[in-house]
Amino acid sequence: MSFFSDFKKFLMKGDIVALATAVVIGAAFKAIVDSVVKDVITPIIGVLTGGTDFTKKFIALDGETYASLEAAKEAKAAVITYGNLIQALINFVIVGLFIFLFLRAYEKTKQKEDPKPVAAPKGPTQEELLTEIRDELKKQNT
Repeated sequence: MSFFSDFKKFLMKGDIVALATAVVIGAAFKAIVDSVVKDVITPIIGVLTGGTDFTKKFIALDGETYASLEAAKEAKAAVITYGNLIQALINFVIVGLFIFLFLRAYEKTKQKEDPKPVAAPKGPTQEELLTEIRDELKKQNT
């Protein structure tokens, strides 16, 4: 029975619950970031690059010239789809920038919300306490 109680304690630790919450929120945040990249930023990049779809860029290793990536795949040619790498790098940079901007804004709001710590009131010094104890003991003895 000790194994199950230890496992339950492990699962209910604050760190594990916080981690599980972070994973769920991270998954939801990923959907938002993916949508921003796919639906907002990628079309803008498409306009800037003249409508180039990088995912269609490839090199056929057999030396043949194919009209499209689909034609090369139909011919079962070995291809290097370097366009996918370019697209993945672009997505990585965009996602990284988006997360950086989000976290930067979050940190600025966090700094504004944190009040300056108030100093704790000072208590009596050790000498003052010893003097009070001495005086009390003198009162009791008289």
